[in-house]
Amino acid sequence: MSGHDSKYFSTTKKGEIPELKEELNSQYKDKRKDAVKKVIAAMTVGKDVSSLFTDVVNCMQTENLELKKLVYLYLINYAKSQPDLAILAVNTFVKDSQDPNPLIRALAVRTMGCIRVDKITEYLCDPLQRCLKDDDPYVRKTAAICVAKLYDINAELVEDRGFLEALKDLISDNNPMVVANAVAALAEIQDSSVRPIFEITSHTLSKLLTALNECTEWGQVFILDSLSRYKAADAREAENIVERVTPRLQHANCAVVLSAVKIILLQMELITSTDVVRNLCKKMAPPLVTLLSAEPEIQYVALRNINLIVQKRPTILAHEIKVFFCKYNDPIYVKMEKLEIMIKLASDRNIDQVLLEFKEYATEVDVDFVRKAVRAIGRCAIKLERAAERCISVLLELIKIKVNYVVQEAIIVIKDIFRRYPNTYESIIATLCESLDTLDEPEAKASMIWIIGEYAERIDNADELLESFLETFPEEPALVQLQLLTATVKLFLKKPTEGPQQMIQAVLNNATVETDNPDLRDRAYIYWRLLSTDPEAAKDVVLAEKPVISDDSNQLDSSLLDELLANISTLSSVYHKPPESFVSHVKAAPRPDDEEFPDTAETGYSESPSQGVDGASPSSSVGTSSNVPVKQPAAGSPPAPAAMPDLLGDLMGMDNAIVPVDEPAAPSGPPLPVLLPSTTGQGLQISAQPTRRDGQIYYDISFENGTQGVLDGFMIQFNKNTFGLAAGEALKVPPLQPGASARTLLQMVPFQNISPGAPNSLLQVAVKNNQQPVWYFNDKIPLHVFFVEDGKMERDSFLEAWKSLPDDHEFTKEFPGSVISSVDATVERLAAANVFFIAKRKNANMDVLYLSAKMPRGIPFLIEITAVVGVPGVKCAVKTPNKEMVPLFFEAMEAHTK
Repeated sequence: MSGHDSKYFSTTKKGEIPELKEELNSQYKDKRKDAVKKVIAAMTVGKDVSSLFTDVVNCMQTENLELKKLVYLYLINYAKSQPDLAILAVNTFVKDSQDPNPLIRALAVRTMGCIRVDKITEYLCDPLQRCLKDDDPYVRKTAAICVAKLYDINAELVEDRGFLEALKDLISDNNPMVVANAVAALAEIQDSSVRPIFEITSHTLSKLLTALNECTEWGQVFILDSLSRYKAADAREAENIVERVTPRLQHANCAVVLSAVKIILLQMELITSTDVVRNLCKKMAPPLVTLLSAEPEIQYVALRNINLIVQKRPTILAHEIKVFFCKYNDPIYVKMEKLEIMIKLASDRNIDQVLLEFKEYATEVDVDFVRKAVRAIGRCAIKLERAAERCISVLLELIKIKVNYVVQEAIIVIKDIFRRYPNTYESIIATLCESLDTLDEPEAKASMIWIIGEYAERIDNADELLESFLETFPEEPALVQLQLLTATVKLFLKKPTEGPQQMIQAVLNNATVETDNPDLRDRAYIYWRLLSTDPEAAKDVVLAEKPVISDDSNQLDSSLLDELLANISTLSSVYHKPPESFVSHVKAAPRPDDEEFPDTAETGYSESPSQGVDGASPSSSVGTSSNVPVKQPAAGSPPAPAAMPDLLGDLMGMDNAIVPVDEPAAPSGPPLPVLLPSTTGQGLQISAQPTRRDGQIYYDISFENGTQGVLDGFMIQFNKNTFGLAAGEALKVPPLQPGASARTLLQMVPFQNISPGAPNSLLQVAVKNNQQPVWYFNDKIPLHVFFVEDGKMERDSFLEAWKSLPDDHEFTKEFPGSVISSVDATVERLAAANVFFIAKRKNANMDVLYLSAKMPRGIPFLIEITAVVGVPGVKCAVKTPNKEMVPLFFEAMEAHTK
């Protein structure tokens, strides 16, 4: 639609559907066209206009290309809910697939492919076969993608009708875009098939390499990704492939660059000539460096991929460490990745330069970044033996500045350095002990206690130092308690005098009698028995020589690294996880044609299977998108449910956009259930539940800041769910000061992002702010929030509706734990949830209530409740045309009859 068409999105007066129906059947073409635009506008903002299906389909018979595209767009959206009526449009599709205009032919076959209704697929075959052999390349390339969509609906049909062979023939097409789309379609089909379908031979290899030079950038990505699966026969063929692919390194699109790097890295494994490998390493460095001058989001993706590359071949960027130095305006996620890569590239030659940088970073204001920088100094010390002394000098300088969190992080890394180089740098222990009183973090306390216990014989007042920690033993976290227990045992074994003996008695008593922690209790019992039966054996166990550690904390296993390198430029290489670990059904979806519905793109609507979260494939190439990278859940987060990877896909910019912060609202009401406790949320507590007010669904949510700093920039995201609930406005939460709380109502819009499968009440939520990682938690959607205000039925209408519904639509459930203490109070409580009283009768000593409720789209619930007042046990019967919602209905009713 043109820029002047925003008027169609403005609010309309009462009776909108009848008015649109009348306009769609108007005898004037312009009026019909305007009516279809209004329908598309209403559909785009979430209104249900499925009742106009027949009227819109009647507008298909037109020569106007714009109107035809709009009608096709409507069909794609509603054909699934109206499959029988969608058949009416088939004849027009078949006719349009033979139109003289190639745009209309392509549009018809594309739309038929997007309508995922089994009844229509059989009619699609003949037009699709014609279009695959069409004279116009635009039609052929559209038909190629359509084959992949058809395969997803009915694989057997595609194989029986010979479409796979036709696709393979298109690889020899003289148009490079047809070749690229054929490759994309075959690659997707291969990913969803267990048997080999698309195998590149030496014959097809040359055709693909030839087409590579003339394709669009996305065509090149498809071809390069397919070529990455080809294993060269020998070193000579590998060199030939690399030679043909190397020019892609100069491409402006970073997805093309990374795909080319992936192929070169894979083929280098077969190249035996060291000169060739060295030259290739030199050629790959400049394009990788160039990626770091892009937007921060692109930088992040590039850095995650570079992290993998330098683990395999550090020589590629060995001389480019300066480009990874952090800039003052880099986002925190970019800085963190740069630090990781700098550690991996650090060597004896550049360590002085690197340490200067790290020391500078350790004085910045961002606490997380400072901690990471201090830890990086320690990791360099562990990695480079010759540089260890210089690293320790820098750490001691940082300790002297007396910044609490810097001191604590330094103590943690010095503990690791002691383990890496035993009996070498113990002279600095005295300096560490000066900071003992300032320690308040569990890991720092545990590290200091370990140092005291390990070197107790060299510390004159070791017993006094440990005793200062023992005073608060019961209140300490498990990590500190375990270290205190072990350190006290070490002290006793090294200095078996009266003081340590009394300490060990107190600690063992606390750890066995006063604690509920099974790990602590078991370790204490083992020590106790060892000490009481054989002190010499205890020495051999507790004081045994420990293995020297190495810095492999961020090194990936070689087999996993190879797998991730084969997935460079995909989500897999960003998460550093194999695809199957975060995608339940690995399936690569081809990118829709750039021209798909070009004139109606302003509606923002797309029904392509590759756009939904379920199809968010790790093989979808990383392009010039500016989506914010997703952090993995923090270590303290509860285990995510199976569907949570879909939510990570949503946060990468799929269906529901994260809505930014706005001005606050201040709702009031009863306390909300806690969904994210402060122990899990690193001090942030979130309470929430869906609610209904004034005919609108809201998410009533409150935040409590138990951290030491200000939290701001709150955003929220809802995963696909049964009711398609999505955020309908900005999340209104002000910056939260330490100890402050805020509660707000977030307007929600239903039927936006519906998940497939049986209905359930699960609502998966992700919340993030500027200071913390993304927090995930689960909520429940109570069905009663969908009960509309006009759900009350007249008695006669209720009886008529009850009789009209067949008996297999009636369901009964008993609630043994529910008690109706007062009929009037129960009726009032149900009325508040839009469940309306109709009639009451007596059956012996039981009260029988008849009520009605209604959901959007006119779905009624006819209810009969039977109970004895004051006696536990309530029987509920319901009749409804929507059987799938019955379990959720009973869940809601049980909650309201207690």
